[in-house]
Amino acid sequence: MDAPTTTSADDGTPGDGGGWFTPRKPSKGPEDGRITTAPTTQEPPESGEAPEAPETREAPQTKDALGARKALRAPQHQAPPPQAQSTAPPISVQQAKPAQKASADALLVQRTMAEIEPVADKVTSYFYALLFTRHPDLRALFPAAMDTQRDRILKALLTAAEHIDHTDVLVAYLKNLGRGHRKYGTQAEHYPAVGECLIGSLSRYASATWDEETEAAWVRTYTTISQVMIDAAAEDEMRAPAWWFAEVVSHDLRTPDIAVVTVRPDQPYPFLAGQYTSLETPWWPRVWRHYSFASAPRPDGLLSFHVKAVPAGWVSNALVHHARPGDILRLGPPTGSMTVDHTTDSGLLCLGGGTGIAPIKALVEDVAEHGRRRPVEVFYGARTDHDLYDIDTMLRLQRSHPWLAVRPVVDQRAQLPDAVREYGPWNEYDAYLSGPPGMIRNGVDALRDIGIPEGRIRHDSVEELVASD
Repeated sequence: MDAPTTTSADDGTPGDGGGWFTPRKPSKGPEDGRITTAPTTQEPPESGEAPEAPETREAPQTKDALGARKALRAPQHQAPPPQAQSTAPPISVQQAKPAQKASADALLVQRTMAEIEPVADKVTSYFYALLFTRHPDLRALFPAAMDTQRDRILKALLTAAEHIDHTDVLVAYLKNLGRGHRKYGTQAEHYPAVGECLIGSLSRYASATWDEETEAAWVRTYTTISQVMIDAAAEDEMRAPAWWFAEVVSHDLRTPDIAVVTVRPDQPYPFLAGQYTSLETPWWPRVWRHYSFASAPRPDGLLSFHVKAVPAGWVSNALVHHARPGDILRLGPPTGSMTVDHTTDSGLLCLGGGTGIAPIKALVEDVAEHGRRRPVEVFYGARTDHDLYDIDTMLRLQRSHPWLAVRPVVDQRAQLPDAVREYGPWNEYDAYLSGPPGMIRNGVDALRDIGIPEGRIRHDSVEELVASD
């Protein structure tokens, strides 16, 4: 979901010096307020098969098309100033239901999306082929292998473009994306390259519907998307590093394939219970995976993660089987909205499957630290008793806090959501889900069926979980 993107000039036209999406340079703040960091490497992998090679001709670069781009006006959706920090989740269809009739640009973008959907893999391969052929210097920002994260750049761009009319949700999503890109080493000057290759790929594979009007809509849309990201990254640079070094201080192997890894960041690392971060190991440079914090913020500043080694999981296997005290990892910024609202007294209904119990444990600690006696019901799911690797910790918390109930659910079919239906009612509870993607999808459906409104159900991004190996 993260990857480099691109941006354009203030008015949506190429700036002096050419290029479709010449970035508007963010204003520089006072130097004494800026945190400086060393330059970073960047982003996703592409593996296995080589991408389809681009044709020798440039993707639509006709005089008429270029002339149309220069005539573009500024995007209608101007992004509000970036906030200090966003914990916005990825865009969901439920969040992004249009409140009014779709704009002309949104309709054209959606028409393109419908046409390329059956050939999404080809679009992705061609996009990278264009990017690395036209801009070979950008290849060094990516991991050597481009498998799991191969489509992340394009997916992020297309997701944002599809929801261009949903300003409130989109801006929060893009700000978070722009800040997250800093750890890859993404600079404002990289955005034009990605924009050109995006248009080139779409125009090739959406040929049945592509015309000057459609191209102009995509240029305006991309201009809006990329400028929000650039502005958010610039503001974030004023207050936080692009990434943190973190030394492994303990490695607790709970089962043959699950480890609790505790690290000490080299600088203060602010986060909220229930959030997650991206993590890079020295064994796989520029390959980042997402892990939830397994505790609320601690006085000693240490951070813990529960990691399960999965088949062919590069990062997870390195952390479980190779990491030892003294090893140095890198952390990206915290993100995620699965946090506790301490302004209410609503109960918490928490479903944690497998290592998904880690952020649930953090939420319980967070409630305890705030001293509010609000009910918290935890359903801890696993396929076998052996997989309940952290049950002793959860039961100790239950003994210490009378408002907490912990219910282990062991089922070979992992039907955790079904167990929740047997209890309740839950109409006065906020729901939190963390675990395998299938459990989250089924859990959301089950919780909606028993009457919990969509707006009171919080969970990690399913897309990020799929890529967290």
